[in-house]
Amino acid sequence: MFDRFNRKINYLRISVTDRCNLRCVYCMPEEGVQLLSHQDILTFDEIVEVAKAAVRKGVDKIRITGGEPLVRKGIVDLVEMIGKIDGIKDYSMTTNAILLDKYAEDLAKAGLQRVNISLDTLDPDAFRKITRGGDIQKVFDGIEAAKKAGLGPIKINCVIKETNQEPNAVEVAKYCEENNLEVRFIKEMDLETGSFSIVQGGSGGNCAKCNRIRLTANGNIKPCLFSDISYNVRELGYERAIDLAIGNKPQSGHTNITGKFYNIGG
Repeated sequence: MFDRFNRKINYLRISVTDRCNLRCVYCMPEEGVQLLSHQDILTFDEIVEVAKAAVRKGVDKIRITGGEPLVRKGIVDLVEMIGKIDGIKDYSMTTNAILLDKYAEDLAKAGLQRVNISLDTLDPDAFRKITRGGDIQKVFDGIEAAKKAGLGPIKINCVIKETNQEPNAVEVAKYCEENNLEVRFIKEMDLETGSFSIVQGGSGGNCAKCNRIRLTANGNIKPCLFSDISYNVRELGYERAIDLAIGNKPQSGHTNITGKFYNIGG
């Protein structure tokens, strides 16, 4: 499955909810957000059908995202449903890990292979400020639970302002080295201004090699995070929406004034 710029598209990111149990300063406004109504959110069966259609077209890598995916009721069941689809080689989830201690073992049993965990600082007070009230100990507990469950390699997503030599980033890197974790530094992005860069330690942000499409919680297939282009699976059907997204995937990201990180999946 190739787009018009001859990029092989084999990666589907699935946002299962726009809800989150944190309010990170770079993701959500302090007053919260207008959440999607229940009827607008795709059902598990709809999500699975989109995943099946994508796999038929060549997708072999799927990541579950949010919001925070672990706040979606029945998430382990959905993980298991997707995990049973033949052809998926890389199956992961991005989480803030606040609930991971509770779910890690069940997620592994359901077929999830690995997790990416958000962690921008090791300082409890700084973490509480960044997340507007989060308890960093729950993240550490989640990391240990993921290790025990075999959800590895565990990758740590660390948001930075400018450089990985910032004090918080240096401490996170040291923690990862000491605990056999892989660290990825993500420069703080802005959808409306089109500010993004290549992830240090990852491939995100590299438009020339982009291999992904995204499914939002309310059924929009988006070919690019930094674009307003989207195609709704309920309106167009699963395969048609995927075909249109890939066929109209832009050469590079620009701006996105209609979406937010919390409802696209970052």
